Amino acid sequence: MGAARTEWFHRPRGGRVTCSGADIATHPLLERVEVRRNERVAEGVGLLVLHAPRIAATIEPGQFVHLRISTGADFILRRPFSVHRASGETIEVLYQVLGRGTRELATREAGDVMDAVGPLGNGWRVPVGAAHALLVAGGLGAAPLGMLAERLAQGGIAVSVAQGAPTAERLLARDLFDAAARRVVVATDDGSAGETGFVTGPSARLIAEDRPDVVYVCGPEIMTRAVAAQAAAAGIPCQVSLERLMACGIGACLSCVVTTTSGRKRACVDGPVFDAEEVCWDGSELPPRH
Repeated sequence: MGAARTEWFHRPRGGRVTCSGADIATHPLLERVEVRRNERVAEGVGLLVLHAPRIAATIEPGQFVHLRISTGADFILRRPFSVHRASGETIEVLYQVLGRGTRELATREAGDVMDAVGPLGNGWRVPVGAAHALLVAGGLGAAPLGMLAERLAQGGIAVSVAQGAPTAERLLARDLFDAAARRVVVATDDGSAGETGFVTGPSARLIAEDRPDVVYVCGPEIMTRAVAAQAAAAGIPCQVSLERLMACGIGACLSCVVTTTSGRKRACVDGPVFDAEEVCWDGSELPPRH
């Protein structure tokens, strides 16, 4: 599968997506942000709405922010979060409560203030001439795909979505996907919504039936790899958003390395979105050294 020429998102003007062939030259901002809303949306999952006018004005689909959740020795390092949506002067973050940082984040209330660095990273790209996109989300992988779905629809690009989760409650951002997409197929592990089983079943079917021009994937890496293989077999360009442990967020600490066919790259500055064909998913795929 050859690499497709791509364009980078710019802010829509008049409801259209306008693009250029070059990387967006945005510089990360340090901004004091205020919590507008922080609510539980599923078991162990929260939706954080932040007043962040400067970041909201420049963030692009697939980029992330680095939040300093609190002060003190336990919170010296910031935590990275994908931006789910940006509207007006606010950004939205979907997060899963897993460790000390996200447990603390879940206690933040309206009016609380923290600081954020962003936008960070490289986001989703649109192949030139693309008319139809397939978005594949697994669990919290819906987070960085929300703004992408809205922006594609605003630009007149047809959107299909394959979404999977353990249960119906964990099918996040359903209202957003239903509004932006012409077709949404869901699968749950327990069969409580949609098909029973993994999202890789619906994704394979939509790739075969709809023949999208590009596939965008975010979710558990085993799922991401499987969908990337489906797209590759169909000869369709595929982009994946990869999660790595991340400390600095600016490329200095090398804690978020992704091995690619062109060497080791950093998820925080070279990603988190990568072309799937360049990702080395295991050691057997590493390019030979000379």
